[in-house]
Amino acid sequence: MAEETAELARQLGQVSEDRMEELQALCDLAEQELEGRLKDGITRADCGAAFTMGAAWLGLAGLCAAGAADEVESFTAGSLTIHHRDGGGTEDRSLSLRRQAEQVMRPYLKDEGFCFLGVPG
Repeated sequence: MAEETAELARQLGQVSEDRMEELQALCDLAEQELEGRLKDGITRADCGAAFTMGAAWLGLAGLCAAGAADEVESFTAGSLTIHHRDGGGTEDRSLSLRRQAEQVMRPYLKDEGFCFLGVPG
């Protein structure tokens, strides 16, 4: 199933063939992450196409974040200065892709963003 996820991610992100091995590994990890976050009693099969879509978005988020590590922030040598290639938007794109994955999978994932503390009455 990870191959299907990686292929979907490739199409969604228009990823070149030379990055497919990296994308495949990231999609494998994305599927593992999502499986570990499923609500009790829910399987990946219960999620249907949402699981594949969510894992594809997460894989792309990882690829985007990995690409940011390769980018040059700023470098100066003599009179030559090199600045970040994409203007610093890579981190924002990665976060946006992760949010998209979370939204797609929201009905199936454990609620990790809420904490209720009892108050003595």
